[in-house]
Amino acid sequence: MKRGDLAELAGSTALGAWTAFGVLTMVVIGRDGSPQFGDSDLLSWSVGHRPDVAVAFARGLTATGTGVVPYLLAVLAGVIAGRTLRQRMTAIGLCLACLGTGQALRYGVMTLVARPRPPHADWATHASGWAFPSGHATTAALTAGLLVIAARVRGPRGRTALSLVIGGWGALVGLTRVYLGVHWCTDVVGGWLFALGWLGVCLCAVAWWLPERFIPGTTDTAPEPREDHAPQDPGRRGRSRPA
Repeated sequence: MKRGDLAELAGSTALGAWTAFGVLTMVVIGRDGSPQFGDSDLLSWSVGHRPDVAVAFARGLTATGTGVVPYLLAVLAGVIAGRTLRQRMTAIGLCLACLGTGQALRYGVMTLVARPRPPHADWATHASGWAFPSGHATTAALTAGLLVIAARVRGPRGRTALSLVIGGWGALVGLTRVYLGVHWCTDVVGGWLFALGWLGVCLCAVAWWLPERFIPGTTDTAPEPREDHAPQDPGRRGRSRPA
């Protein structure tokens, strides 16, 4: 894919995701953080369907969306994306920067919105801080996005199936937050939109400004030079043009 096309696609995706996230954020703020869009119904269903095995599985899965695990996976994404040592080191640095900066921005938005979590009596795991957007959902979606991008860049066999598995993991981590009662569904949706928007911004920036030798799988958009004059005829070299 040409770098210009990649940057345009990433930028358009970011714009759409940020627009949707902005609308959802305004709705949450406008209703003082109260439940909406089926939040209460989904929480009630989750509380009423919690066998011990399912809760244990959800707790184990939700733990992969925070702490050191996402950063290790971001490093893995960088290793997969690069073909040379230099490319891999650059990709690892970019992946870690994308994840870390995204988490910091998400925390700032969460503090500004200050949405309360669901009632503590419905919690089935530990949680802290404000609710919107969900930190686990954002972090897992960012990490999954980095891994999917890395897989698409390298183009291994079965990359579509691999992308679906990775994306499924990212989505399930977010859903466990609703199932365990520590987030409203709109918190998780907000986290997904935030992650998609930030990934789009980062990918667009990389496609535009990073030198081509650091981006495997893309081609430069600069046109090849064209001759403005007719090619010379070697057989006529040194001869005068007839009047």
